[in-house]
Amino acid sequence: MKLGIALLTGGSDLDTLLEQVRTAREAGFDSAFFNQFASLDAISVAALAGRLNPGMEVGTAVAHIYARHPYALAEQALAANAISGGTFTLGIGPSHKHMVEDLYGVPYERPAAHVRDYLTALRPLLRGEPVDHRGETLSVKGRLTPPGAVAPPVLLSALGPVMLRIAGELADGTMTTWTGAPFIADYIAPRITAAAEAAGRPAPRIVTSVMVCVTSDPDRVRGELQAQMGFTGDFAAYRAVLDRQGLSGVHELLVAGDESAVEKEIARFEAAGVTDLVISPLGSAEEQARTFAYFGR
Repeated sequence: MKLGIALLTGGSDLDTLLEQVRTAREAGFDSAFFNQFASLDAISVAALAGRLNPGMEVGTAVAHIYARHPYALAEQALAANAISGGTFTLGIGPSHKHMVEDLYGVPYERPAAHVRDYLTALRPLLRGEPVDHRGETLSVKGRLTPPGAVAPPVLLSALGPVMLRIAGELADGTMTTWTGAPFIADYIAPRITAAAEAAGRPAPRIVTSVMVCVTSDPDRVRGELQAQMGFTGDFAAYRAVLDRQGLSGVHELLVAGDESAVEKEIARFEAAGVTDLVISPLGSAEEQARTFAYFGR
């Protein structure tokens, strides 16, 4: 299981983000993934981070597809992969209804159909193939042939059965959030793997984002997480995945405790089939440093 770090484009300025990537690479992390929300463009930041940290995977978790036409996103993703030296991974997702309609002013209708249309057009564009797609939610006609361009891997944010099937059929894997190890083992991994096998595709990556704190006071950190991020449990997609896990809120998914306790929880993710664990250290500055030091290798 590879290890990555999640970085918030809205949490730090560019120089700080780039320094965080450098520090993570020197500590032995395999990847750095950037979120996309009301801040610096995550694709651009990831591309630059990859350029400055040769050999380290960089990517988005995730870029919002309603914000860009597939042709425009394909152009940007090919450029990002070239800038990074071929280590860029494009993580995409449909985001959430209130965000799409408020931010972009477009209707959030039939998101699963839109994702299928989007990937159906995006993948051949990234490969330099001609596309003439007239789908249910969008149309694309054209071709991209930038010299030397190489298609990056594409991961889809998928939590429910329909999206997992699309991810298995049309993407290189999935990116999940607010998902515990048992849910990955019993729900996520079997569905996406079966879909990939049925489509004749390679075994999919399962990239899981987890909030972690090495601490002597896990209950305090869970309370802080609930106060800061509990509202995300009201988003429809996240509420559905929490309900499927029998959980009341996102704070219950925090991996917290001393080094031994955290080690046991991380091992469960690997056993569940997670191929890449992307961590977000939480807690006080001292606890975050302790967490970072634990995962450094």
